[in-house]
Amino acid sequence: MNQAFSIERVPFEQKHALKQLLELYTYDFTEFEPFEVDDDGLFGYDYFEKYWVEPERHPFFIKVNGKLAGFVLVRLLTSTNPDFPSIYSIAEFFIMKRYRRLGIGKAVSHQIFKMFPGAWEVFQLENNVPAIGFWRASIRDYTANHYQERQEDGKVIQTFISRP
Repeated sequence: MNQAFSIERVPFEQKHALKQLLELYTYDFTEFEPFEVDDDGLFGYDYFEKYWVEPERHPFFIKVNGKLAGFVLVRLLTSTNPDFPSIYSIAEFFIMKRYRRLGIGKAVSHQIFKMFPGAWEVFQLENNVPAIGFWRASIRDYTANHYQERQEDGKVIQTFISRP
């Protein structure tokens, strides 16, 4: 990977840029889910404002050579598993098309896993074959193949432990 990337928390003052990137992401995602735009031509994102209010939600920009290239939204979920009462999850992950297949997504995912040590659960829709392949490879490489995978409710779910 020849591109220098960074992961930067999205400040409140720049949330409009994340909102725009979420529109691009959702448009791309209509290949797998039948999202509709509203009367203003926007998809919207139900949990958007919560990323600056709820402490268990973490919004990050992905930048390549200082330019916006995508985002990752991390959330902390409560679990019924007594061994892991809290589980980190990738709520949304987006790399703009021009930056895909350069190793940036994998590098970003590994850095995010390190930033939030503990139990993780990453899921993809079972019809999103490219995402399943990406997350399997990324998590396999990050964990040295020490992860579990299951299918549930139309999703493929990988679980693993991230160490600091």
